[in-house]
Amino acid sequence: MLNEMSPYILLGFLIAGLLHAFVPERTMSRHLSGRGLKSVIKGAMIGVPLPLCSCGVLPTAVALRRSGASKAASTSFLIATPQTGVDSIAATWSLLGPAMAVIRPVAALATSIVGGMAVGATEKADDRAAASCPVPDTEERPGFRRRLAIALDYGFNTMVGSIGKWLVLGLVIAALITILVPENFLAALGDRPLLAMLAVVAVAVPMYVCATGSIPIAMSLMLKGLSPGAAFVLLMAGPAANFASITVIAKTMGRRSAAVYLGTIVAGAIAVGLAIDLLMPRQWFPLQSTAACSGHGIDLLSTACSALLIGLLVKAFVPRLFKSKSNIITDKMTTVYHIKGMSCAHCKASVEKNLARVPGVESVEVDLASGTATVAGEHDHAAAVKMIEDIGFVPAD
Repeated sequence: MLNEMSPYILLGFLIAGLLHAFVPERTMSRHLSGRGLKSVIKGAMIGVPLPLCSCGVLPTAVALRRSGASKAASTSFLIATPQTGVDSIAATWSLLGPAMAVIRPVAALATSIVGGMAVGATEKADDRAAASCPVPDTEERPGFRRRLAIALDYGFNTMVGSIGKWLVLGLVIAALITILVPENFLAALGDRPLLAMLAVVAVAVPMYVCATGSIPIAMSLMLKGLSPGAAFVLLMAGPAANFASITVIAKTMGRRSAAVYLGTIVAGAIAVGLAIDLLMPRQWFPLQSTAACSGHGIDLLSTACSALLIGLLVKAFVPRLFKSKSNIITDKMTTVYHIKGMSCAHCKASVEKNLARVPGVESVEVDLASGTATVAGEHDHAAAVKMIEDIGFVPAD
């Protein structure tokens, strides 16, 4: 499975870095500030290729909202982004075939537009005015070489640190399913597709796994008899509809938006899943890894990509096990904030970036393992706490 996925995952990381370095956040905020269908479609189209997991997309969406994006467009962005991305599209093609790789982003686009319009229909005028006006972008733009360096660092450092844990977890779960679950274990539900999909939803909602990490799990379940439509429900609901995301969305955008978010993802995934099982030939969904599992030699390119990916994962996670606290500033006033909800590199970057904007803050260091942000400099603690809340996280008591 690793050999099948690794070339596509590395390509996805590269594209993710290029998107990050060459497409400014201000551009996205400007296009999402309007009302109506146009801004909702833009939010969905921007979100589909972005390789952000559900925890990483939350602070991004909150920042877009604070920069002037409408609640409808923000919801559309929230629904589309965690369900798919350039990395997961490529990996889906490698393991589940081109049909699933095409259906996945199309379904994410459609469900996000429906969800965004549903929120927009109930959005009040004072809700639309709640978002602050976009701040003028006065930062100096780096040159092409600098942006390319930023792209490589983001793609092969930040992105690996962000989804690497979930990717490994997905592969481990997939391997366990392949070895431990009896053949045709799920075939009994083959003639009851709706029941199978409801069972998948019941498992997928509390289980968090990223869009890429869900792919080997879905493939392993299909090998055990799960239908392509039910596997599709896992691919869509697993990465997006988890309790942590729903809780934060309810706090930052309202319970109604959270209900629309969850309902749209679940209903959309089941509707498309039923269409896959009832209308599309099973031959459209071959399992690409079956040939690789039959022992036909070793692909040197895939093995090299796997070795490179393993090296990147080791580089990203091993230093965290031996992280030293010696780099925390001790000769100036420092404050340690305990923050709930941070779980990936995107969360870390968002907290560091936004806390650095608080007047008086000189430096910020976030430690994901302990869930703390160490802030150096004399600053207003209340302003720092409010900033943490504004970007979608919860300061611990």
